[in-house]
Amino acid sequence: MARAFLREHGRYVGVLESTERLVLQGLMQQTRLLLSPEIEPTGDAFDDLVASMGLSLSAADQAASGANDSAAEADSSSFADRDPALDRLLPTAHRGDDQIAAEFRRLTEEGLRQRKSGNLDVAIECVEQAVGDRVVLDESQAPAFLMALTDVRLLLGERMGMRTEEDAEALHAAMEDIDDEDPLGYAMAWYDFLTWLQETLTQALMGTDLRDVVTAYDDDEDDDDLEDLPDEGGPRDGPV
Repeated sequence: MARAFLREHGRYVGVLESTERLVLQGLMQQTRLLLSPEIEPTGDAFDDLVASMGLSLSAADQAASGANDSAAEADSSSFADRDPALDRLLPTAHRGDDQIAAEFRRLTEEGLRQRKSGNLDVAIECVEQAVGDRVVLDESQAPAFLMALTDVRLLLGERMGMRTEEDAEALHAAMEDIDDEDPLGYAMAWYDFLTWLQETLTQALMGTDLRDVVTAYDDDEDDDDLEDLPDEGGPRDGPV
């Protein structure tokens, strides 16, 4: 049974069983794949900053700036064709003008992809390095893990069609009559599990007194759904 993240000696420790770690890692990997930056970081802070803005300081690239402008215009038209999940993870900054939105995206999206991908890399490594069932986060890893959970929940919610509060209420209501073998039931169980896990880490980071907080994930119905998932496969086999 999973147990909440709690602060222990300057670290944040949660307990996740092997199946929970396996599926969580798979969901994080798929989110990382979707968010993968087109330009991977080089390790040089200045070069990475320039690249994340879609700019180059080389003479050859400057000579091709006109072609880049045309590409930006083409990007504004192709924006509507991309995976809608990216709109949740990388929302447009200007919904009233596609050209302005495309230009702002060109200057900022690559950096955002790199930051989000970096958070997911940290989170995946923390799950992989679990000691027994204990997932241990230090002060720098905990915020990255929290933001990674946010992005995984956004992606999973989008895949389930849960975009508004009304969607969420309707989906939860539908769970009462859903067939036991319906994959949507498994997805909702994991969404609720991730929500709980995120809340416990948030409370631990804020120093909330957890004596009045349920520290074990003991919802019987959700536990049944989690246990029914295979040890291998499930969300890890195909794209979310």
